[in-house]
Amino acid sequence: MKYTADKTEKYCLITVEEENINSLVAPHLKSEFVIIKNEGAKNLILNLEKVKFIDSSGLSAILTANRLWSDAGMFIVTGVENESVKKLISISRLDTVLSIIPTVSESIDYITIEDIEAKLKAESDSKE
Repeated sequence: MKYTADKTEKYCLITVEEENINSLVAPHLKSEFVIIKNEGAKNLILNLEKVKFIDSSGLSAILTANRLWSDAGMFIVTGVENESVKKLISISRLDTVLSIIPTVSESIDYITIEDIEAKLKAESDSKE
């Protein structure tokens, strides 16, 4: 599976460099998610801007990441630009389950804002 990974202190950005996330690619993607989570990535951004097709095993891989980051941190899907990918996510009702943000930069901003808000809340709680 071809992808790029950009790791920072606050997040890991995975950009899938494949046009298809299918039964051949999905197991590798799931494995990468587990490895990244075990390495301690606080948040994961999955960039799908180059993806043109996702099958049920691809959806399963995406849901695996959502489950891995549900206990702590955030999982964001971005770059959902292809119409067939949008339609599949909508039909499967994953748009009600996943955090889908239009662009990578907006996703990074969202994580940054959530991090700031969490720190402010913690400071406020400690003063009470």
